[in-house]
Amino acid sequence: MAVLTDQTAGTARTRDRTRTRTTGLPLLLNGVSIGLGIALWWILALAGLKLPTPPEVVSQAVTLTGNGTLGKDVLASLTRVLIGFALGTAAAIPVGFLMGWYAVVRGLVEPWIQFFRTVPPLAIIPLAIVLMGIGEAPKIFVIFLAAFLACVISTFQGVVNVDKTLINAARVLGSKDAGIFARVVVPASTPFILVGMRVGLGSAWATLVAAELIAAQQGLGFRMQNAQLYYDLPTIFVGLISIGILGLLMDRVLLTAERKLTGWQERR
Repeated sequence: MAVLTDQTAGTARTRDRTRTRTTGLPLLLNGVSIGLGIALWWILALAGLKLPTPPEVVSQAVTLTGNGTLGKDVLASLTRVLIGFALGTAAAIPVGFLMGWYAVVRGLVEPWIQFFRTVPPLAIIPLAIVLMGIGEAPKIFVIFLAAFLACVISTFQGVVNVDKTLINAARVLGSKDAGIFARVVVPASTPFILVGMRVGLGSAWATLVAAELIAAQQGLGFRMQNAQLYYDLPTIFVGLISIGILGLLMDRVLLTAERKLTGWQERR
């Protein structure tokens, strides 16, 4: 018994060391990549390109943080993205499931999905202003649309790609449609849904600046557009970097959830 316990402990330690090595290397490479990117940016700025240097951007970020502007802008943009993304995802997942599971729904809905996929969210802004005014509703609607269209296609593909053998096996074992849907289709589609959510999140952030063209008074996109009028490049860079950092952090959260929920899936 003692020998087995020692062997088990040894295996666990070996697994922990391997996991530490496999997670440590990508982090190291990420750090090196970021460092090289900043160095290249600094060199280009010193070489005469019309770019602010990293210290100028840091100084502007400190100023905007100190007077509270950056915090209010981040809060306003984050609220819009979170609401638009949450509503878009909540609508996309059931629609994607219905499209993938029922051919009638797919025939009715898919042409509209494909139609709106080809229309850039920017082109929706004039219509959104006319229909919803210039409050928060049109800004959130544009972000919602971007997240919805990205997530619904991925969910639909996830349902369509479920192995027919699994569904037939479940039917042979006596499962009804509801049981097959809950125990086979939903788990098999989860990786596609989570990938769709990550793509939808990226689309939501990418649409933010355009959404804040609609008479916004606060927000990172609004601040960048306002800085553009005064050729204030450090403020534009602060906005860009803030959006990138927030998007990266939210993507890491979704990636962690994906690994937890799809631990059964083989990874490379």
